[in-house]
Amino acid sequence: MTDTNEEFDAVVIGAGFAGIYMLHKLREQGLKCRLFEAGDGPGGAWYWNRYPGARCDSESYFYCYFFSDEILQEWTWSERFPAQPEIERYLNFVADRLDLRKDMSFGARVSSTVYDEASRRWTVETDAGHKVTARYVVTAIGGLTSTASNLPNIPGIGDYKGEWYHTGHWPKDGVDFTGKRVGVLGTGSTGIQAVPVIAQTAGHLTVFQRTPAYIMPAKNHPLTEEYNAEIKANYPTIRDNVRTHWGGQPYDAPAYTFAELSLDEATRLQEEYWNNGGLRVIQLFKDARTPEVREFQEEFFRRKVRSIVKDPAKAEILEPKGYPMGAKRIALDTNYYETFNLPHVDVVDVRKTPITRITEKGIMVGETEYPLDIIVFATGYDAVTGPFRAMDIRGRGGIRMYDKLDDGPRSYVGMAFAGFPNLLAVSGVPASIEHDVEWIAALIEHAEKNGYKAVEPTQEAEDAWTEETQAKAAGSLFDQADSWQYGSNVPGKPRRFLLWLGGLNVFRERCDEVANEGYKGFTFAR
Repeated sequence: MTDTNEEFDAVVIGAGFAGIYMLHKLREQGLKCRLFEAGDGPGGAWYWNRYPGARCDSESYFYCYFFSDEILQEWTWSERFPAQPEIERYLNFVADRLDLRKDMSFGARVSSTVYDEASRRWTVETDAGHKVTARYVVTAIGGLTSTASNLPNIPGIGDYKGEWYHTGHWPKDGVDFTGKRVGVLGTGSTGIQAVPVIAQTAGHLTVFQRTPAYIMPAKNHPLTEEYNAEIKANYPTIRDNVRTHWGGQPYDAPAYTFAELSLDEATRLQEEYWNNGGLRVIQLFKDARTPEVREFQEEFFRRKVRSIVKDPAKAEILEPKGYPMGAKRIALDTNYYETFNLPHVDVVDVRKTPITRITEKGIMVGETEYPLDIIVFATGYDAVTGPFRAMDIRGRGGIRMYDKLDDGPRSYVGMAFAGFPNLLAVSGVPASIEHDVEWIAALIEHAEKNGYKAVEPTQEAEDAWTEETQAKAAGSLFDQADSWQYGSNVPGKPRRFLLWLGGLNVFRERCDEVANEGYKGFTFAR
């Protein structure tokens, strides 16, 4: 049944990790809530990203909720790095375990949310015909979402007669590549996951690569009963480690100092970490940010490419170079490099010779046409600001979020916006999501208990936070490459760093300071 003219205390947008927990927390506080989700079930990014090979690059035992001991004990992961179907099942399990579906509306993409200053309420409308009001709106749409998929502006795309797909809008019933000539554009994490799987059935696969990635082996494997039992017994410690770690990972600090080791010993240890796989491949040395360590590890990665890829011409294209390791997101792979040893798989360097257009039959690189039956765009998203600008969000005086974010991200503590009372935002991976949800819930509880009808940051607080965020990135390792973190994958997007670079542990401390000082930087109105 479509809600019309119903009044809620809070509306939550999105049913991924963030939206599910946000709805649960606000219901716990006694608020009447409604969650709207564009997909036909829970999952968020893990509902939409069902492309071949879609898989998490964080280990399953900490890519999960920690707020419920019962859920931690009741759910058992099957793999070290869970695939999309398992993560989607997990989120459905949590939604059912917490009895959340009765307050969720699926197949309902929020098209607009408009603030009325007289009533101090938001009117939220969806493309499914909902029109409701709420005191609070919490966006749980994430920074990389299907509403802001990035389709490259290549001339002639409308002329193409074959099939084409974006990995962020993958058909639920899949795509049949059997015997087809397939082209993949994009070699970030998504393309790196998809290529080996597509190659299994494609008649011929051509990968169009602009920038080679630094890629670590996942070394994925099934989890044993003994392993899962040990993890479940240690969850209190794992939870504490996640919440105090710079990157939200429950790993010990690097154990070795490169400068104190011989080259042979450093190489032996790096090889050992490579064989173990996962994110820790680059978390070996305490002095990892020094030029000496970076040079050592970068050359180690390049040697690995040359040792795996048998064709020297392909290896030369695939070797990561041209930017420092870590300046772009480092990917995990399963048989990515090995796939290029197959005779029906090729790679084309489109940085050396750019794509000129898409034709009726395929892709033109320079003067060479590559005939294709299917094109896969693994070209990512208009990250962080894009999802907000995809909705018609209007605050006090009709100010549009689209215009506010025109010059890049602007917020206070990443969760609130000057000029948009009672509009709050959650994003990130589960470790940061739990913090944001709990912090927002506490802010709302503070407002409710004190009879406040509206809360928003001051312009001064927002300006200071925004300037600090950019200052942290200036001159950093990330500043030495063009990447989606800077919006560089979207033509015309201003070059602004889109993430907080201070570390999750420091971010928690900063948010605690704001709350402990009476929500410093916020204004409250009765």
